[in-house]
Amino acid sequence: MSAYQYQALDPKGKLVRGVLEADSPRQARIQLRQKHLRPVKLAEANHNRSIENQGFRALFQPRLSATDLTLVTRQLSTLVQSGLPIDECLQAIADQSRKGSMKALLLQVRSRVVEGHTLAHSLSQFSSTFSRMYCAMIEAGERSGFLGQVLERLSDYIEQRQYVTQKLKTAMIYPIVLIGVAIAVVIALMVFVLPELIGIFSHSDRQLPFLTRLLIEVSDFTNQYGSLFLLIGIALFVIFRRLLSVKFYRLKWHQFLLRIPGISGLIISIDTARFASTLSILLGSGVPLLESLGISAQVLDNEIIKSQTIEVADSVREGGSLTRALSSSGYFPPMMVYMVSSGEISGELESMLSRAAKTQERELEVTLETITALFEPFMVIVMGIIVLSIVLAILLPIFELNTIVR
Repeated sequence: MSAYQYQALDPKGKLVRGVLEADSPRQARIQLRQKHLRPVKLAEANHNRSIENQGFRALFQPRLSATDLTLVTRQLSTLVQSGLPIDECLQAIADQSRKGSMKALLLQVRSRVVEGHTLAHSLSQFSSTFSRMYCAMIEAGERSGFLGQVLERLSDYIEQRQYVTQKLKTAMIYPIVLIGVAIAVVIALMVFVLPELIGIFSHSDRQLPFLTRLLIEVSDFTNQYGSLFLLIGIALFVIFRRLLSVKFYRLKWHQFLLRIPGISGLIISIDTARFASTLSILLGSGVPLLESLGISAQVLDNEIIKSQTIEVADSVREGGSLTRALSSSGYFPPMMVYMVSSGEISGELESMLSRAAKTQERELEVTLETITALFEPFMVIVMGIIVLSIVLAILLPIFELNTIVR
């Protein structure tokens, strides 16, 4: 059974779209006619099977946002724990979904489950939405018989990740907007206001003050070459983004970021907290330690820290302790290493990792709040200096004019 996306005309001639399940296109058309719909367009939703071995497969897959993924996981957890079969759970969630992409995705997953595949295998076919960590936890839940509880833990984890990500984005929005407004105001002054005001003094025979002459030069330069520099800036940004898609340059860039005071600490806090929380949820769901370490390394953003984490997994695979491997990497905070050591000794590694992740996230939150609080007065001071310089550049010739008149 496959999922089909359709466009059809209702009895009033209105075009409607939707998704349905059928064994063949013929059966799908029969179902549409039974609903008094006249088919206009019918296509198999999971047509990407024909290109399954190609690298472009992910481009044709429906995707879910983090919010939708959390909702689906929470609903699936509730239905599974109520005792319903997996295919009926997926069908129920798809039926009540108002988003076409979500419905299509769930029906495609359901069609694979009906064919006899496990839920983990069915989800793994849609890697653009369901990560390796997500599928590994589902597989562990299916093997252990506690799929409902694993899904509940997984939905909590996704919600927490989404909260931390949103916190980071919120903390960055204010500084970016403030910088953007400041730059826009200065450019507007230099391009539209200052030429009119300072043009009066530029034709004077008297030697203008240095600050005024400097401002006139900057204003002229901005008017003549501002557009060119803007285009160059956009081109450099596009080239930079393209270079970051190459692993060699991405490694160099991430290595450079880890050398910048302040930024390096922020990056390490974000990635180590993500590593600890991911490893904790995987271990708690029954995924083996070595597999959990490999998956946890893949969720990190910084390539340098990711490579060090992979070396940690290799060291543990060779028989070393997790504590010693984390300590030798040099990127994991001493408190986290100490808590991991305590967890290994007491046999409560999962709970200690969870505590370490929460500690890191709290410290990260405090750091972001501090940076945001300090940035506002800093930008006010910088803008004050710029505006004061512009005002003085305009007023100084006027003061000199008054002196001559007297």
